[in-house]
Amino acid sequence: MTAVLKVNVQELDTKFVEDLKHQFGHSELEIRVHDQPDAASMFSAKDFWETIGLLDWSSEGDDTKVVEPVIRALESQPLAHIYRFADILSEKLWHLDTKGHAQVFLNDSEEEGYLSSDDFLYARCTVVANGQKFYEKVLNKPSEMPKELTFEPLLYIALNAYKRKTGKELMLLPAFNYETYSNKEGWAK
Repeated sequence: MTAVLKVNVQELDTKFVEDLKHQFGHSELEIRVHDQPDAASMFSAKDFWETIGLLDWSSEGDDTKVVEPVIRALESQPLAHIYRFADILSEKLWHLDTKGHAQVFLNDSEEEGYLSSDDFLYARCTVVANGQKFYEKVLNKPSEMPKELTFEPLLYIALNAYKRKTGKELMLLPAFNYETYSNKEGWAK
């Protein structure tokens, strides 16, 4: 059973938590904080790609400088936008987690059919980091998957923006599990 509860933080008290424990004792609980819940303030896929477009490739070779404009942009926005950025990123990476996209690595004679889970994830990050056009091209034509390029820092943008904004560590389970082999349907084809 899945239950979605929308609660104003001011309404949380010990009794509410005890009631949750009683009703859903052995269930997993996911908490999302939306500091601006109205639909007009939602962070859209268009906003995601515009934010990705802020990556500073003129600083290529210094990943910290490349991601800095994106972190700055996100930290200045509502927390909900940071969460949404992480969710959209997870979805984009998950869609690229397929056997077809991994095939360029599996066919590499030097790798002898070995696929590094981390390298494949970081290569998928490269696809997203290169923007919507490139992402859609690779998504629709897996043979275009780059095998020599990786961009792991993309995974830490939301974490860093949240930390700067709040001074705390982000505890977040993204909407999609983007770890290699998580897209079961993509690997079954």
